[in-house]
Amino acid sequence: MAYTLLGKNFTPPDLHAKVTGSAKYAEDFRADGMVFLKTFPSPVPHGRVTSIDAEALKRMPGVVGVLLPDEVKQPSDAGHAILTDYPVFVGQPIFAVAAMTEQQAEDAVHAARVAIDPLPFCIDPLESLRPDGPNAHVGGNVANRQNVELQEIKWTGKDFAKAGDDTLPMGQPAREWSYGDLEAGFAKAKAVVEESFVSAANAHHAMEPRSCAAYWENGKCHVWGSTQSSSFAVPSLARYVGIDPADVILISEYCGGGFGGKAHSYPLMALPALMSKQLNGRPVMMRVSRDEEFYNGSARAGFQGWVKIGFAADGRVVALDSYIVQDNGSTTGFWDFQNFGMAASVVLQPEAMRFRGIPVLTNTPPKGAQRGPGENQTANILEPLLDKGARALGIDRLAIRLANAPGGGPNGTIGPERLPLTSAYLREGLEQGAAAFGYSQRVKRSGRQSNGKIRSVGIGQAYHAAGYNGWDGMVRITPDGKLHIHTGVGNLGTYSYAATSRVAAEVLGYDWSNTVIERGGTLKAMPFNIGQFGSNTSFTMTRTNYAAAMDARQKLLEIGALMLGGATDDYELRNEHVAARDGSASVTFAQAAEKAVELGGKYAGHAVDPELRELTKAAARMIAGTGLIGVAKDKLPKNGIVPALAAAFIEIELDVETGKVDIVDYLGTADVGQVLHPQGLDAQIRGGAVMGFGLAATERYIYDPAYARPNAKGYYQAKPPTYLDVPAELATLAVEGAHDPQNPVGAKGIGEPVQGAASSAYLSAVADALGGHTFNRVPVVADMIINAAADLPQSHLPLQINCQ
Repeated sequence: MAYTLLGKNFTPPDLHAKVTGSAKYAEDFRADGMVFLKTFPSPVPHGRVTSIDAEALKRMPGVVGVLLPDEVKQPSDAGHAILTDYPVFVGQPIFAVAAMTEQQAEDAVHAARVAIDPLPFCIDPLESLRPDGPNAHVGGNVANRQNVELQEIKWTGKDFAKAGDDTLPMGQPAREWSYGDLEAGFAKAKAVVEESFVSAANAHHAMEPRSCAAYWENGKCHVWGSTQSSSFAVPSLARYVGIDPADVILISEYCGGGFGGKAHSYPLMALPALMSKQLNGRPVMMRVSRDEEFYNGSARAGFQGWVKIGFAADGRVVALDSYIVQDNGSTTGFWDFQNFGMAASVVLQPEAMRFRGIPVLTNTPPKGAQRGPGENQTANILEPLLDKGARALGIDRLAIRLANAPGGGPNGTIGPERLPLTSAYLREGLEQGAAAFGYSQRVKRSGRQSNGKIRSVGIGQAYHAAGYNGWDGMVRITPDGKLHIHTGVGNLGTYSYAATSRVAAEVLGYDWSNTVIERGGTLKAMPFNIGQFGSNTSFTMTRTNYAAAMDARQKLLEIGALMLGGATDDYELRNEHVAARDGSASVTFAQAAEKAVELGGKYAGHAVDPELRELTKAAARMIAGTGLIGVAKDKLPKNGIVPALAAAFIEIELDVETGKVDIVDYLGTADVGQVLHPQGLDAQIRGGAVMGFGLAATERYIYDPAYARPNAKGYYQAKPPTYLDVPAELATLAVEGAHDPQNPVGAKGIGEPVQGAASSAYLSAVADALGGHTFNRVPVVADMIINAAADLPQSHLPLQINCQ
């Protein structure tokens, strides 16, 4: 379908502010009488605080407030504490101090007298699972926020003895599912690949740390915070502070990076509000350092795992068995381990499959969702093993992927229930990407060596769920004729908040220059939208904005018929007018908005659908009577799981003497259906690729096993790639012919799998350069390449984690 606005580039409303530096982030907040907050970080990985000399702290120069653990709400089980007297990782905040200057607060923290009794600690999940292994928490060693309560699980000595040193032991899992006949699948397989593996944890390293400011006024808590979601962050922030969501005034216009770590509010975000409340509403600023961001900023979960894959002669996966031990960090974390099974079931569509997994607590910083949580670790492990299967079968690496990839539209299933996918064009992405990249020619020279450097080619694929339904949308036409699109999705930096808002303008036939996007804070009357995470914005927010615009459209037609006579079917929307189909009469949208204010009721937002979320109802009340209000819940049908699917092709040059890998060329493809914003899509694919190269080659946790202290906290030690590490041009491609029938404009998201496709393509290319050697470990750093090329042993044990 041809659209006026969708699929066209545009200038996002906040671009000028970002370019000129006038954009205001949380740390830019200033107010008269503002004080500064600092936290005391735990010096031990696990312990019990026996005393804090708070009175001495209060006598320190400039100190105006001290907040202790027993003065804040404590989580149940292994939840993430705001402040704690049972620290479970080095750097965890124990108490907070507010002072007139930041230096005075820092001095007070350094001078604090705190007594802590050390407790046993663990940084390796497998060590905690041993019969006599230490627990990271007093109450147990296994927990996860997705229905895994805090408990103790220990494997037997026989479990470990049976596995040996280089194979994952597999004792009692916390989660297990299967479908199909696994034994029969492996029996008929022509080739079987079986490997144990490790995927390292890595910090988010968002450029903007989670600084925050807050004050209280008239019973309302005003918070300036760095969060990638807006309205979705309000309820969780209210719970941390202990108030009703209606009493939270959140301001979050800009976010300097999140990647999942700021998907909603977080414990640290509540500290200025809680301190301000203690100080009778005085403004409190908490500026977070890079070290503090590492400890408190969330990280990708690590994996220790095992997988066995059976292939038919044509490369079809006939059986897949897997086991994931997740390094869950020190809190309930995220369900990356379960996403391994879901992602494998989508990308490979195995005829029979089993998944087992267990999330184990460690005394390392909290883990959470990070771009493609679990799905991208899955891609990094499985894609090089597909190449290994292709080698064993004597078939091409592209052919083995085409034999398994879902394609052709509504095709493919996911998980143990074999739920349908709403649309899948991964096969077409591989085919179109291979043609555009010139794969058939490049692969002929793959593996050639010259002057100690080897050229090689790699292919990667990845999946992530990409859309939801049932959320609220709201638009407003004011008496000046302007369309105000109210959005609470957040501003992560991708401009999808704006691209999806254009759907409302498209439905109503508005000129884009006559629209305003209302966003960035609760005072802007934000409807309750899902957060900006999970690659869901394009699918979910096009639906919500479509629903709101359709509600406004119906009201415009009804008002047109009321003002001009006849039935609504006699009218249409044309050039910002409600016009008679026969051309005899019309009213402007501005006139219709004036009439809506006069009519009141549903037209002006005084009466709304009772099924709307409470925050949406409150937002509608804020703007009721100011124009024609279109507000609706997305009740469009959605049957199946929406998949974001990406493929990638890469050519590298590997230096066997230095272990250095140069990226020669790259192409990323994306199955997104209808493209909403071409420049935005191009930036997502390229940005995801760069982040993927870091995931594959440089970023990781390194911990001292004797003291559980980190040795890779900053950008230098766990280096994200820069412009100097990638080619000047990275090619991108949106799959032609893709369309999602469960979306009113055919669109879906792609933000996360473009990273996993890039990282797994990189790893596949490295393996190909080394004659098919799979490291079964991520990241693959330079010394590993040197050792492999020289046939030397690696410096780590096969399943060792947090050590590399």
